[in-house]
Amino acid sequence: MAGLKADNELRLRSLSSIGIVIVIIFGINKGGLIWTLIAGIIALLSLSEYYRLASKLKGARLSPGMGYIFSLAFLIAAVRENPQPIVLGMILALCVCSVFVVEIFRRQITKGTSSAVINAGLVISGVLYITVPWVCMIMLRDYSFGRQILITLFLCTWGCDVGAYIGGKMFGTAPLCRYVSPGKTVQGFAAGAIGSLLANATAIYFFALPAYPLIFIGFICGIFGQVGDLAESLIKREADVKDSGNIIPGHGGMLDRFDSILFNGLLTYLVLRVIL
Repeated sequence: MAGLKADNELRLRSLSSIGIVIVIIFGINKGGLIWTLIAGIIALLSLSEYYRLASKLKGARLSPGMGYIFSLAFLIAAVRENPQPIVLGMILALCVCSVFVVEIFRRQITKGTSSAVINAGLVISGVLYITVPWVCMIMLRDYSFGRQILITLFLCTWGCDVGAYIGGKMFGTAPLCRYVSPGKTVQGFAAGAIGSLLANATAIYFFALPAYPLIFIGFICGIFGQVGDLAESLIKREADVKDSGNIIPGHGGMLDRFDSILFNGLLTYLVLRVIL
């Protein structure tokens, strides 16, 4: 009975994964408004899960509406090619100021109860942790060879996930971060890095593009994608929940499925658009 349940769960997880791959690749190939809408929807759903987790933390009092409003402002700014950094900085500053305004009214209405610093920190951390990386991936699509870069980014992320899962199952013995994610192992981490590099090499060969600078994506996804996975596990540990949500059958929430891509997308944009 247990084996049948496991088989059904694996089948459900596989079907969901195939659906996710189709949607992502379709969006990247189309680009423009289609990719912006897909990335924006994933970002806002992930943000809602993050705020749900954050609301479970001790002393947390959130104004999630502010996070949604200013996330939309970021997404709108991303539609413009190469938005000015000062504009993005002003959006973040306005987000913090708006939360403080909310807390002024809250303290006045409740006659002495407010949590301005905690509220601002949680709201802005959600925008920075989730929305900004997806905005980076929207802007990457407009980059020279942006379609190939984004497909490589996701292939490396998925290759890392598959490699880590198989490597951990077959060879995993040494715990990687026992108090953050007990199931992850050093062997799984190494296999994930190898899986990312193999996916990277496959993408470079398939697209017939020079290895430089796409090779950086393989290293980023192989290492920092797994760190991003651990970061989300840490948040769930602190909130004392197993999954961030249940919107994706077999996977949990959007944040569970796309946690690795947040670090990968941000760092890939930083390397390809800022450093190189």
